[in-house]
Amino acid sequence: MNASKVEVSALLTWKNSLDNKSQSILSSWISDTPCKWDGIGCNKAGKISQLNLTNFGLKGTLHDLNFSAMSHLMSIILSNNSLYGTIPSNICYLPRLKFLDFSINTFYGILPLEIGKLTNLQVLDLHSNYINGSIPREIGNLTSLVLISLRDNSLIGSIPISIANLTNLKYLYLYKNQLSGSIPKDIGLLTSLVELDLSKNNLTDPIPESIGKLRNLALLHLSENDISGHIPSSLGNLTKLNILWLSRNPLSGPIPLELGKLKFLVELTLYANELTGTVPLEISNITYLQKLYLSRNHLTGQLPENLCTSQSLTELVMFNNSFVGEFPRSLKNCSSLQVVLLQLNRISGNISEVFGVYPNLESIALSYNKFYGELSTKWGQCHNLTTLWFNGNNISGAIPLELGGAIELSSIDLSSNQLSGRIPRSLGNLTSLLHLKLNDNRFSGYIPPEIGKLSKLQNLSLSGNDLSGPIPKQVGECVQLLELNLNHNALNGSIPYEMENLNSLNTLDLSQNMLVGEIPQSLGSLKSIEKMNISHNNISGSIPSSFNQCFSLVSVDISYNQLEGSLPNITAFQKAPFDALRNNKALCGNVVGLNSCSSSSRKKVDKRKTKRTILLIVLPVLATIFLLMIIGGIFLILQPRTRNVQSEPRRFTLTENLFAITGFDGKIAYENFIEATENFHPNHCIGVGRCGSVFRAQLPNGQVFAVKKIHSTESGELSNAKEFENEIRALTEVRHRSVVKLYGYCSHPRHSFLVYEFFEGGSLLHILNTDEKALEFEWIKRVNVVKDVADALSHLHHNCSPPIIHRDISSKNILLDSDYGAHVSDFGTARLLKPDSSNWTSFAGTYGYAAPELAYTMEVSEKCDVYSFGVVALEVIMGKHPGDLISSLGTSSISSAANGIMLQDVWDPRLPVPGNREIEEAVLVVKLALSSIHSDPKLRLTMKEVSIQLSAKRLPLQNPSPSTTIGQLIAF
Repeated sequence: MNASKVEVSALLTWKNSLDNKSQSILSSWISDTPCKWDGIGCNKAGKISQLNLTNFGLKGTLHDLNFSAMSHLMSIILSNNSLYGTIPSNICYLPRLKFLDFSINTFYGILPLEIGKLTNLQVLDLHSNYINGSIPREIGNLTSLVLISLRDNSLIGSIPISIANLTNLKYLYLYKNQLSGSIPKDIGLLTSLVELDLSKNNLTDPIPESIGKLRNLALLHLSENDISGHIPSSLGNLTKLNILWLSRNPLSGPIPLELGKLKFLVELTLYANELTGTVPLEISNITYLQKLYLSRNHLTGQLPENLCTSQSLTELVMFNNSFVGEFPRSLKNCSSLQVVLLQLNRISGNISEVFGVYPNLESIALSYNKFYGELSTKWGQCHNLTTLWFNGNNISGAIPLELGGAIELSSIDLSSNQLSGRIPRSLGNLTSLLHLKLNDNRFSGYIPPEIGKLSKLQNLSLSGNDLSGPIPKQVGECVQLLELNLNHNALNGSIPYEMENLNSLNTLDLSQNMLVGEIPQSLGSLKSIEKMNISHNNISGSIPSSFNQCFSLVSVDISYNQLEGSLPNITAFQKAPFDALRNNKALCGNVVGLNSCSSSSRKKVDKRKTKRTILLIVLPVLATIFLLMIIGGIFLILQPRTRNVQSEPRRFTLTENLFAITGFDGKIAYENFIEATENFHPNHCIGVGRCGSVFRAQLPNGQVFAVKKIHSTESGELSNAKEFENEIRALTEVRHRSVVKLYGYCSHPRHSFLVYEFFEGGSLLHILNTDEKALEFEWIKRVNVVKDVADALSHLHHNCSPPIIHRDISSKNILLDSDYGAHVSDFGTARLLKPDSSNWTSFAGTYGYAAPELAYTMEVSEKCDVYSFGVVALEVIMGKHPGDLISSLGTSSISSAANGIMLQDVWDPRLPVPGNREIEEAVLVVKLALSSIHSDPKLRLTMKEVSIQLSAKRLPLQNPSPSTTIGQLIAF
C-alpha cells in the first residue's frame, strides 16, 4: 500500500509541474486509484507497470517525475507530445523497463550514460527530438535490445563499437543525425538485424565487407553520407534484402554483378554517386524489382534488355548518364511502369515503335536523347499520365489528336523537336494542364481557341514556330498564367484586350510577330507583370497611361514598332536601354537616344484621344453634376446639421503618441498627410496593391511615413472595407520587430488611409527584380531576410492568441529597411484563427504563392502561410519566382525530378557563388523551403520549427558544393 501511495505521489507531483492545459488533460488523475487513470496500466499486484500518454498534448519536463518511485514500470511511452528539457539520469531506476519511447517531442541535451543500466530494455525510441552529443558506449550493455531508434536528432561523433554487443538487435535507425566516422567493421556481428538505416549522416570510408554477414537483412539504407570506395560484392550474400539504398554518396567503380543474386530485392537505389561502367546484365535476374534508380552517375553502354521480364518494374530512373544504343524493346510491353525518367543520355530509337500502352504510367521524361519518328496515338490511352517530356529530340510529324484523351496530363514539353502540322484542338480537353511547351518546332496554322479551356495553365510557350492568325481572345480565360511566350511566329491582328484577366501574368513575350493596332489600356493594369517584350511588330499609337501605375514591371522591350508619344513615368521605361526602345515612330522621353517630350508634341499625340473621348466624358459628367445637385438639395433639406460634421475626419486613431511631440491632434495629422502627399498625387505614389495605393509622406518635422490610401468606389464608399478593418484589427494586436508597424488610421468620406513606418529599401520583389539592387543584396543579407520573415510568421502563428494567419505572404508584401531587415506587411486578408469556430473562407492570396490545397478546399490554416513562406525563401535564393522549380518537384516522382537539379541551378546567377559559410546558410534555407512547400500540408514544418532551425543552424548537409543536387536535400 505504501508503494502505491509513493507511485500516486510521484505521478501527481509530475502532473502539477506541467502547464495548465496539460493538467486539465490529465483530469482523471485525482483519486487514489491510479490504475483507473487515463494512460496508466497496472500489473496483477496493483503496481503501475505501464505509462502510455501518446498524443495527449502534454507540455513540460520530466525533471519532477520520480522514476525511483515506480520500480515496477515496464513500459513508458510519451511519444508525440510537447515535452522538453533533458532526459533525467534517474531514469536508470526503472530496472524492469522494457519499452522506452520519448519520440516526437522536443527533448534536448545529451543521452545520459546511466541509460546503460536499463539492461532489460528491448525498445529504445527517442526519434524526432533535439538530442545532441554522442551515442554513449554504455548502450552496448543493453543486450536485450531489439529496436533502437535515435533518428532525426542532432547526434554527433562516431557509432560506438560497443553496438556490436547487441546481438538481439533487429532494427537500428540512426538516420538524419550528424554522425561521422566509418561504419564499424564489427557490424557483421549483428546477425539478427532486419533493418539498418544510417542515412543522412556524415559517415565516411568504404562500406565494410562484413556487412555481407547480415543474412537476415531486409533493408539497408546508407544514402546521403560521404561513403567512398566500391560497393562491396559481399552485398550479394544478403539474399533476404528487399530494399538497398546507397544513393548520394561518392561511391565509385562498377555496379557489382553479385547484386543480381538479390532475387527478392524490390528497390535498388544507387543514384548520385560516381559509379562507372555498364549496368550488369545480372540485374535482370532480380525477379521482383520494382524501382531501379541509377541516375546521376557516369554509367555507359546499353540498358539491359530484360529489365521487366517479371512485369513488376514500376519506376525506371536512369537520367543524366551516358547510356547509348536502342531503347530496350522488352520495355514496350512493361505494363507495370509508372515512372520512366531517362533524360540527358544518348538513347535512341523510333519513338513510335519502342513504346506501348502503359495503363499505370504517371511520368515519362526522355528529354535530350536521340529519339526520332512520330508520336504514337497510344499516348492518349495512358489515362494516368501526368508528365510527358520529350523535348530536345528529333521527333517529327504531328501531335496526335488522341493525346487529348490523357486527361490527367499536367505538364507537356515537346519543345525543340521537328514537330509540324496544327496544334490539335483536342488539347483543350486537358483541363489539368499546368505547363504546355511546344516551342522551337514547325507548327503552323492558328492557335486553337480551345486553349481557353486550360484554366489552370501557368506556362504556355509556343515560340519559334510558324503559327499565324490572331492571338485568340480565349487566352484571357487562362487566368492562372504566369508566363506567355508566343515570340518568333507569324501572328497578326491586335493584342486582345481580354488579357486584362491575366492578373497572375509575370512574363509576356509577343515579339517577332506581325501584330498591329494599339497596346490595350488593360495591359498596363496587370498587377503581376514584370517582363514584357512586344518588339519587332507593327504596333502603333501611344503607350497607355495605365502603365504609369504598373510598378511591378521591371523589364520592357518595345523596339521596332510604330509607337509614338512619351514614355510612362516608371523605372522599367525610364531606365530601359535604348536598344529596347529604338526604331519606333516618334517616342520621346529622358532616355539617351530619344528626343525629349515638348508640350506641343504631347498635345499632338493626345489630340486624337481628346476628340474621341470628349463626348464620352464631358456629357456624362454634366448629367452627373445635374443629378447630384438635385440629390444634394434634397439631402440638405432633410439633414441640415450634417454639413459641419461631414467636413471633419470621422476618426484618426494613433497607436503611439507619435504626433504629440509636435502638438498634432487628429485633424492636424489628417491635414498634414493630405498636404505631404499633395492630396495623394501620383508623384508621391510608391506602389499600388489590390486594396489601395501607397504614398510616401514627409511631414513638416521631417518624419517620413508610408500612407496606404484605400481604393473607393465612385459613390465614395470603401471598395475594400473589410480588408481595411482586417488590417487595423491585426496590426493593433501585433508587436514584433519584423512586422510592419501601424501608427494610425483615418476613416473619412473623402480619404480613408492607414499610416505605417516607411522603409527605404522598398519591397523584396522590387529589389530582386532590379539588377543593381540585387547585386547589393548579398547572400548573408538574403539569408537574414528569410530568418526575419520566419520569425515574424512564427510570432503570428504561435505567440498571438488567437493565432493570426496572414494569407498573402509574397515578395511584394515583404518590405526592407536600409539595413536589409525584413518586415511583413499588408494584413488586409489576415485571418484570426479561432479554435472553436469554422475557419473556412474565400480564396485570398497571390497566385504562385498560395498553397495548392486552396484549389480544392477553402479551410485556412497556418500551413497555408508556411507554403507561401517556402516560395518566398526559394525566390530570395534564386533571385526570381521559383515557379518552374516547384512544378518540377510537384510531379509524381518528386525525388527523381529534384535529383536532376543542381544547387548551382538555384543560386541567383547575378551573385558570385556562395562561399563556404554562405553556402551552408543558403543550403539550409533551400532545405527548409523545400520542406515548407510539400504538397501535403501535414508534412510541412511549422513556422516555429523553421524559425528554430534557422537560428540553430542545424545544417542538412556538410560542405555542400554547387554540383550537389536538390534531390540531395529531399528524403525519399
